[in-house]
Amino acid sequence: MAYHDSAPVLITGGARRIGLALALSFLQRNIPVIISYRSETPALVHLKGLGAICLQGDFSTHEGIYHFAEQIKQVAPKLRTVVHNASTWMAESTAVPAEQVMSAMLQVHVYTPYLLNQLLEPCLLGQGHAGADIIHITDYVVEKGSDKHIAYAASKAALDNMTRSFARKLAPEVKVNAIAPALIMFKPDDNEMYRQQALEKSLMKIAPGEREIINLVDYLMNSRYVTGRTYAVDGGRPLR
Repeated sequence: MAYHDSAPVLITGGARRIGLALALSFLQRNIPVIISYRSETPALVHLKGLGAICLQGDFSTHEGIYHFAEQIKQVAPKLRTVVHNASTWMAESTAVPAEQVMSAMLQVHVYTPYLLNQLLEPCLLGQGHAGADIIHITDYVVEKGSDKHIAYAASKAALDNMTRSFARKLAPEVKVNAIAPALIMFKPDDNEMYRQQALEKSLMKIAPGEREIINLVDYLMNSRYVTGRTYAVDGGRPLR
């Protein structure tokens, strides 16, 4: 893949964890990056210092999504890739009405990528055969389901299904694929007991780190043929 004179890569939720790792990886290779962020983090100063365009995005309303898309069009008439990484995790609870849980999960995991894919379509088209990419970050629970995070799993499943639909719609100029991770990296405050229990849930028994996702994103962007597919990065967890 030629990195020189590349159009920017847009990463939603690009100021934390995997989104941040992706942004830094691209910036280190002189690929321009635009990220969305929900709240201020120390990483934003570093990203801006490296040249990233950091835009606060309010995806909690449809109006916020439309506004964010307009900001993108103003700073980037063309986009090389859109990585839908923004996510939130909410369990079913007696403290929150079930319809609010489902609404929140659908808003960030379904409405946001659904609308942005269509609103930013002109920025992705016109770059030749397989000239642009959309990558949806889903979750391994799409395959397995979850008894404690039903709305979350359902919304990620909808995002996974949209991968095939947008691949059909945008081919052959834009490839659309999904990545479905399980445990990739721990949080700093995860205690040792939790870490061991989490590691035992997969066949490979490691937290591989963000490089696994970076390598797969690079592969998908380099491919001129792969589209409409979901790639599991789960250490064989569904087989346990």
